Amino acid sequence: MQRDLRVSDAERQAVVRRLERALRDGRLTIIEFDERVQGVYAARVRSELEVLTEDLPPDLW
Repeated sequence: MQRDLRVSDAERQAVVRRLERALRDGRLTIIEFDERVQGVYAARVRSELEVLTEDLPPDLW
């Protein structure tokens, strides 16, 4: 994945779904979830999305 490409709405939604799963699994608090979702919708390029999920296990995709 090229980190400097602009993200699409579909990519943002996929990251939000991953964050929702992390919240349900107890990996994120509601405050962390809210902060990260705000970051998702503010993200312009892929690298900005990557930092929001880099500490989550890959099986949440």
